[in-house]
Amino acid sequence: MTSTTHVSNRLDFLKDEIQRLKDEHLYQSLKPFEGMQGAEIRMNGREILNFSSNNYLGLTNHPKLMEASKKAIDEYGVGAGAVRTIIGTMSIHEELEAKLAQFKQCEATLVLQSGFTANMAAIPPIVGEGDVIISDELNHASIIDAVRLSRGAAKDIFPHSNMDALASVLKKHKGARRKLIVTDGVFSMDGDIAKLPEIVALAEKHNAIVMVDDAHGSGVLGAHGRGTVDHFDLHGRVDIVVGTMSKALGTMGGYVASTQAMREIMVNKARPLLFSTPHPPSVVASCIAAVELLESDDTLIKQLWYNTRYFKAGMKSIGLPIESETPLCPVIVGTSEKAQKLSERLFEEGIYGRAIVYPTVAADKARVRIIINANHTQVHLDRCIEAFEKIGRELDLLQR
Repeated sequence: MTSTTHVSNRLDFLKDEIQRLKDEHLYQSLKPFEGMQGAEIRMNGREILNFSSNNYLGLTNHPKLMEASKKAIDEYGVGAGAVRTIIGTMSIHEELEAKLAQFKQCEATLVLQSGFTANMAAIPPIVGEGDVIISDELNHASIIDAVRLSRGAAKDIFPHSNMDALASVLKKHKGARRKLIVTDGVFSMDGDIAKLPEIVALAEKHNAIVMVDDAHGSGVLGAHGRGTVDHFDLHGRVDIVVGTMSKALGTMGGYVASTQAMREIMVNKARPLLFSTPHPPSVVASCIAAVELLESDDTLIKQLWYNTRYFKAGMKSIGLPIESETPLCPVIVGTSEKAQKLSERLFEEGIYGRAIVYPTVAADKARVRIIINANHTQVHLDRCIEAFEKIGRELDLLQR
């Protein structure tokens, strides 16, 4: 006999919170698309130009990555079967880590399930009572959460890219046992690059450890996409680099690039590694193929930067200059209501550009963040610029 399940109404309070988000134009819904990730996607039955993807180099459906992934299933199966410290470390995992260490020009790397968990793995194991973590105020949420999980360590925030403020914070904590400075390499909402040479110089003066989250720099900056550290020629002077394979590398996962000792301490103390199963071998194989592709050919990176320069010049010509140093192109409009309206109108014009609102950005700095990819054609870029010009007039956004 089938029993009737009583559905509790104890979660009905969430409906009020959802309505509040809608009233304040902060509500977000998932936007599924059909087929492969690319410059052109099918969404809601329409062909749309995609300008919101972190797929900088268009590698998500690159034939070499897809072929490597399929081959790995036949050779290794579809799963690792356990956490890495028990029986989940396969030879292909260590092959990827060796490739990444060579690519990032460091002693060793450790691969995690995502860039988010890579920060969780890197920070808590190396700080504790008597230490201080010093973080840029615009660092990614994964850094913020990893800092919160670092029990015993003091925390201090410095204003975004303010080197005088960072110097003052370092002086304030001169008595700390260890000082860890953490910064994004490329800041994901504004597209600016960290002042890494100045940060490193201050760190060396104050004997501080430097950690860079290079999620949006890897595959984009530096020779063959080696990242922000390479961009500034700071190899050997940045202690820890966190990266992701979920953006420019087109696949999935994060990694920590540092010393062999750092790798070993994470293997023993990093909770994301100790308590979660690693990547399936098919994903690992696609990551290896992506790294090999970057090492051998920088054509896609050059195309990415050509597209970026072309788009920014076009946007400046219509009165919407982009204040960014990278392919991340935020169009800041102020209120969340205006950002959502801009995103909706872009979609009506066949352009997918997602609104970014509070709490991801400050309440008065809502925006539509356009991300340029290497697989955007000039026709795609021109259509996007034309849409912004048309809608910019409607919403009074153009600077003349």
